[in-house]
This record gives sequence, C-alpha cells and structure tokens, in this order.
Amino acid sequence: MTRTEVIGDATLMLGDCLEILPTLGRVDAVVTDPPYGIGYNASTPSKLNSTGNVNLGRIIADDVPFDPAPWLAFPCIMWGANHYAQRLPHGRWLAWNKLGGKDPWDQFSDVEFAWQNTRAADKIFSHLWKGLCQAGQGEKRFHPTQKPVALMRWCMDFLPTATTILDPFMGSGTTGVAALQLGRKFIGIEIDSGYFDIACRRIEEAWKQPRLFEEPKRKPKPAPNLFDGAAQ
Repeated sequence: MTRTEVIGDATLMLGDCLEILPTLGRVDAVVTDPPYGIGYNASTPSKLNSTGNVNLGRIIADDVPFDPAPWLAFPCIMWGANHYAQRLPHGRWLAWNKLGGKDPWDQFSDVEFAWQNTRAADKIFSHLWKGLCQAGQGEKRFHPTQKPVALMRWCMDFLPTATTILDPFMGSGTTGVAALQLGRKFIGIEIDSGYFDIACRRIEEAWKQPRLFEEPKRKPKPAPNLFDGAAQ
C-alpha cells in the first residue's frame, strides 16, 4: 500500500513510481537521479541509525538497465544519463564538475552528466563534492549517489516555467529540498522506506526555512464598474 505524506507544498509517496505515475495530477517537469543500472549494492538495507544519519544501503532496481521511456513525455532532467545514453533521443547535456576547481586526487569520477530533453547548448556546473570534500559548510550524506542541493537548484534554472516538479526516484529528498527553496511545488516517490523516512525529515526541515525567492507583489484588483450591467 502506498504511504503518502504531505508537507507544505510537497507530496511524498512511498511505493513503486511506475505504479503511482498514472494516479498523479499535474506535473510540469521531472528532475531525477534514477538507478543507473550499474549494480550498486550493499549488504544491508538503508535505515536511520541512532545518530540520525543513515546507514547507506542498497539501491533498489540498480541491478537492471534503466528505461527512461516513461519520463520522456515530460520536460525532464535525468542524472547518470551517460549510463543509458543509447536509450535517449537527441537533447542537451549538463555536466557537473565535482572537483570545484581543485586538481584530481583519486580514481573516482571527477564529473557526472545529466541529460535534458531539449535542444540547447550544453552547460557545466562546478561544485566541490567528492568524499569528505564539500563546498561551503557541507551537507550530510544520506544516500550513496546523493547530489548537492545547489546542483539541483541549478537544474531547475533550466525549467523556469515548471511550477510542479516530480522526482520519481526521490532517494533522500534532495530534489524536493531544492524545489521548496525555490518556491516550487514538489512530488516525490521513493520505493525504499529507509530513504523515504529521511526524505520526509529533510523536506520538513526545508519547508520550515525561508524561501530563496521574493513573493511577487500582487496587483490590486480594479474596483467593479457599478454602471456596467455586466458587473455583478
């Protein structure tokens, strides 16, 4: 049974995104970091520990090739797309430079790629996020493929008219945190109950914080013309 939590402008659902998709209302865009099909696995399921952090566990469905087809009907940005590029039509590439200006120092990837289903110039975002090295004061790591909030806010800059953002592979909720910070509505779906609980907590904390945008000033409504027979 699907579990649903409503937190401010965010609706979070625990369950299989392909089963939930037909039940959703309006969605303006998909911004997500799906399981890439690279076979990441851990010996234990994800769960909160006594310190409030998560024991990083498995990524469900990462043992099979990812099929992007159900999400291509929406304006979308999908991370890890270099792992399933052969299944994608023509679009633009967004690159994340994880070194943030530093020289490479380990054997892990220095860059990650997202794909957007629009024809436009490819873009790059530099933000230090490798192991224990993070830009600014850093963020807690709850998920093995977690992205920084700043990166997901950058993604949404390429979707300026999207009011409601869907992340069908929500993980620990980073996309939702970014969406709420920007004053967007958010729908998140996650199949792993451990990560779902973390996402609920993070998004609840984000909802309590001030937004990063200014509310537009509302234009005063004109007074009705009492001599116009159409005015009631």
